[in-house]
Amino acid sequence: MEKYITDERTGLKYELVGDYYLIAGDDEPEEDQPIGTWGQRHLRYLKEHHRVRYANLLTIGKLNDYLADLNEQAEELFLRLVKQTADAEGITEKLKASDQMEWVRQMNSIRNRAMEIVNAELIFA
Repeated sequence: MEKYITDERTGLKYELVGDYYLIAGDDEPEEDQPIGTWGQRHLRYLKEHHRVRYANLLTIGKLNDYLADLNEQAEELFLRLVKQTADAEGITEKLKASDQMEWVRQMNSIRNRAMEIVNAELIFA
């Protein structure tokens, strides 16, 4: 049996609850957005240090949306910081072709610095 159905004649949406279809609210069923690494870190931080905020988001049903949005922002910031720092420090494909180990060392350094910035500004703030 389908979880959600729509009555063609009336346009009402029904949700399967147990063995019965009940009228669903006006809202579309929420699709769970995936929560990545950054969102999981922030979730753990909220549970440990901001329990009231965590409980409020959970009870109003906005926790998943909040974490997915924060994860997207953090990922964009991280990628932008890595690219900008690599460009500023002159880390190029030419270095990658000539000295791979040096390129890896420098890129790991840049990634670690970018991760610290994202953690400080978004995840643990």
